[in-house]
Amino acid sequence: MQLPTLRIADYIPRFPIIQGGMSVRVSTASLASAVARAGGIGVIGATGISLAELKDEIRQARSRAEGGILGVNIMFAARQFAELVKTAIDEKIDIIFTGAGFSRDIFRWIQDSTTAVVPIVSSVKAARLAEKLGAPAVVAEGSEAGGHLGTDRSIKDILPEIVESVNIPVIAAGGIVDGKDMAEMVNLGASGIQMATRFVLSEECSVADEYKQLYLEAREEDVIIIKSPVGMPGRALKNQFARLIAEDDAPEPEDCDACLKNCSADYCILQALNNAREGQVDDGVVFAGQNVFKIKDILPVSCIFEQILAEFAAAK
Repeated sequence: MQLPTLRIADYIPRFPIIQGGMSVRVSTASLASAVARAGGIGVIGATGISLAELKDEIRQARSRAEGGILGVNIMFAARQFAELVKTAIDEKIDIIFTGAGFSRDIFRWIQDSTTAVVPIVSSVKAARLAEKLGAPAVVAEGSEAGGHLGTDRSIKDILPEIVESVNIPVIAAGGIVDGKDMAEMVNLGASGIQMATRFVLSEECSVADEYKQLYLEAREEDVIIIKSPVGMPGRALKNQFARLIAEDDAPEPEDCDACLKNCSADYCILQALNNAREGQVDDGVVFAGQNVFKIKDILPVSCIFEQILAEFAAAK
């Protein structure tokens, strides 16, 4: 099977693999730059950090990416969405990926810049709107994804529909953890893939060891859906905090800084994600894709690429 060529505006990665942008300091410069060096598109999670931190992460990643392609992921639901987008543009980021809502304005903001915008969508309607507004590609994300979900439909169902409905590249996301999954998505019409969960279990991902260990120990039944204050369901790993959420007994927010445009205030999602990233996994939310239980090793990003490409080449 031949690898497709993925073109996003003027950006053509050596391999059609995008590392999903995981927010609240899960995917930072160290991971994004390693993916860019390996020939994919490395993505910094921009939601949940300050504008100054975003600038610093982009500059650090750029200095270490060896000319590779870099992006940021910015959640539309974030209160500072516009400011984060404009900061990324000012830093001349290559690509902005944005989901958890849809922004029309972002296409106006990138005019006269070299930055491309790729919306993350879960329906034909949103994909067509993105193309109409000038998006050079879209990420089609199915229900198998980790984090906040925009649909309850499988990527295997929505991907062919979206590919058929637009004339721009469609990147598949949700539950993809190896080269065999990648081959299946390409067979369904994808021009590339986005994978996040696999890259958490990389040496370059800077989350705490306890976070990675929870991934390594995960069983299929440990991957559950939780309620999020964002107003969207989230796919995460079963732990003590998830049990409290299910029982409507999670701790209420303290010192809220209104990080979201709209928030149910059932608990502080920002604090919960930060706790988990720092290793307090029973006091936080650990987002993960549906197929995390299939991953059983921590590898350098370069080795993950080698493994994925070998599996893809061997796929029937």
